[in-house]
Amino acid sequence: MSTKPVNVYEAKTQLSRLIESALRGDDVVIARAGKPVVRLVKWEPPRDRVAGVWEGRVRIADDFDEFTAQDERDWYGA
Repeated sequence: MSTKPVNVYEAKTQLSRLIESALRGDDVVIARAGKPVVRLVKWEPPRDRVAGVWEGRVRIADDFDEFTAQDERDWYGA
């Protein structure tokens, strides 16, 4: 399938074909009044998050949540 947009009417009548095309990796764009408005893409489940993946790689400074007078002047322009 080409990347030429498909109009809404054709998308309604050819939805199964367009889905199969998207599943193959084709770029399926649906247009309204000749203007592209949506893209039909293959859904992929989100990757599982792994707890602790940053452990030992990130350090939070002891003064992370301190807000000094200088910080206040810098922030608020006082």
